[in-house]
Amino acid sequence: MSTILKEIKESLAVLSIPEKAAFFPKFFKTGKGEYGEGDLFLGVKVPDQRAVAKEFFAKISLEELGELLSSPYHEHRLTALLMLISKFEKTKDLAVKEEIINFYLRHLDYVNNWDLVDTSCYKILGRYAFENQKENLLRDLAASDKMWYKRVAVVGTMYYVKKGSFELTKEFVTQNLYHPHDLMHKANGWLLREMGNKNEAELISYLNQYYKEMPRTCLRYAIEKLDEELRQDYLKGRV
Repeated sequence: MSTILKEIKESLAVLSIPEKAAFFPKFFKTGKGEYGEGDLFLGVKVPDQRAVAKEFFAKISLEELGELLSSPYHEHRLTALLMLISKFEKTKDLAVKEEIINFYLRHLDYVNNWDLVDTSCYKILGRYAFENQKENLLRDLAASDKMWYKRVAVVGTMYYVKKGSFELTKEFVTQNLYHPHDLMHKANGWLLREMGNKNEAELISYLNQYYKEMPRTCLRYAIEKLDEELRQDYLKGRV
């Protein structure tokens, strides 16, 4: 193990021990992989993973990041992705960005947790696809048989949504309306909700066309931020 990996793992040691459930009773309840600096659980000070990532991201190589990302510990994988995001955001070199994209795609099987996908995908793949007109990168993932890859593709469109571009999000949501897994419906609804936060008229137009076909989980998340009367209209329309 390299010196830098040893330092990082030592910095996160209290988050990686098997007995962490005894220290952090809320960890498994919330599903979150990080806690702010200074939080105390039974007298244990929790390290700030973002601070660790900020300290080490410029020093660590992609090869070392790959080793950290393949760790069995969620906290190691999340910290690796936080560092990868920083590397991507700080470089202006397109060749380096492409190297990071290829690294991310090669390691997708380790990004196998909802928190990890949500943390990293739209800030890396989504941003790259949007800024370089590489939508087919996301379309290829959306066409995969693996739900994780579909999830990555859907979340990647969040960058498009934040920039006020909704067509790719609508395309992927429509494509996955009948997906058999409820967690996919949750992802679809979450993206639609974010679309509505940017442009409510755009969401309502989409809902009016598809809401009767939506699984209930998808619809529930999609309409979460609409006013109560409108929400009830959509829910009653499903009865």
